[in-house]
Amino acid sequence: MKIFVCIKQVPDTETKIKITPDLKGIDSAGIKWVINPYDEYAIEEALKLRESQPGSQVWVLTVGPKSRANDSLRTALAMGADEAIVINADGLDSFATAKALAEVIRTEGGAQVIFSGKLAIDDNAASVPQMMAEFLNIPHTTVVSKFHLAAENIVVERDTEGGSKEVVQMMAPAVVAANKGLNLPRYASLPGIMKAKKKTIKEIEYSTLNLPAADQKVSYTGMTLPAEKPAVKMITGDSVAQVSELVKMLRDEAKVL
Repeated sequence: MKIFVCIKQVPDTETKIKITPDLKGIDSAGIKWVINPYDEYAIEEALKLRESQPGSQVWVLTVGPKSRANDSLRTALAMGADEAIVINADGLDSFATAKALAEVIRTEGGAQVIFSGKLAIDDNAASVPQMMAEFLNIPHTTVVSKFHLAAENIVVERDTEGGSKEVVQMMAPAVVAANKGLNLPRYASLPGIMKAKKKTIKEIEYSTLNLPAADQKVSYTGMTLPAEKPAVKMITGDSVAQVSELVKMLRDEAKVL
């Protein structure tokens, strides 16, 4: 069985983001890049599936500048993935990313299950897995918190609003987008890290995929950082005075009453 995992390299949540002077992107200087957290659940589930299916292989793919994206691929290899592919590109939107991933997966062939995270924490688009499945013309399910494969039959449990669960049955091959709670991702072992350093990462230039040039055109109207949060106001006095002042502030300042 051939198992693919699509991952994305994103800024660490503790990184302080700066906007470039032209307001069309983020300043990458000083940013710590990591594997998207939801993609870690996808990697772990793929590794678990391989362990239950002797002779299977886990292939990890990403789209991004190979100069830095390879670091996340090596982390995935250190966790236990067998092979890694980077599609060298920058500035692609979700549509172009999904199309590029689908094209490479189709070319490599043999995919039975394609895992990914439900969304990337940098843009929160939550759209690449669904579009990728559409381009591959295969079933998909997202926000998955439980996975089971029996022969060609995939059964997943997905989270819905209000704490409810849905059970979805699909035929393989299919795209499964992982949610938190699907598993507990393993840490890369020292032997795994050493082996990962020696592995060759397959590099594919986006320009060689023969995709329409219009797919990679992204137009920005401008980026801005969120406004600074106002300082916390402390209300003093007895309980009656505090309630009165709070009501006044909610009405006159916050405009919620």
